[in-house]
Amino acid sequence: MSNLDPELEALKHNLVDMLALVNSQLSKCKEATLNEDLNLAKEVVSREKRVNALDLAIDKDCENILALYTPVATDLRFVLASLKISNDLERIGDNAEGIAGLLIHVMEKATEEMVSKFKLNEMFDVTISMLSDMEEAVENEDTALARQIFAKDEFLNENNRNADSIAKELILQYPDNIKLILKLFSIVRKLERVGDLAKNIGEEVIFHIEAKVLKHKKDQKKKKK
Repeated sequence: MSNLDPELEALKHNLVDMLALVNSQLSKCKEATLNEDLNLAKEVVSREKRVNALDLAIDKDCENILALYTPVATDLRFVLASLKISNDLERIGDNAEGIAGLLIHVMEKATEEMVSKFKLNEMFDVTISMLSDMEEAVENEDTALARQIFAKDEFLNENNRNADSIAKELILQYPDNIKLILKLFSIVRKLERVGDLAKNIGEEVIFHIEAKVLKHKKDQKKKKK
């Protein structure tokens, strides 16, 4: 075992902990929605500092490894991927905090029909599943699992595309609740963004293990057509 191995293991441990934490944040948002639990939504907001602290710890780990051990090949890719993954996780944490903040204002007023129309519970389920997959993919260096995330993201994208018409329909049905409906619409947008960020993490896992860069591949294919 080289002197670098324990440092890489500690970095992976922090990364998996951060994945578990942001996933817990989203799970609490879902539970707060289902149970109209105001205190749970407030807990998500207050725990955001823990997400930021882990992000800083991972940055420091990566800086120390780069400065002291000059890693190469797969080790270097893992450090570079970890920097990007922690940044995406921090942004997922921000979105979870934003969702919780919106829930604080809507959960006692939103009807079950409104939540159902926007498919919020299904979107929570998919984003939570994506992050659980990424936690396992990072821990076990599993690129097959990382690739599964792309198909799951399609559901979030489709629901996001339908959100405009759903919002218009609900506004016509409940003209006195426009602000409330727009807040629910914002939650859809944030959950779709969480999916995009989780997909970025999957791309970084594949980059680390297979040295393949997937970012912008879709855009390149569109240009060739």
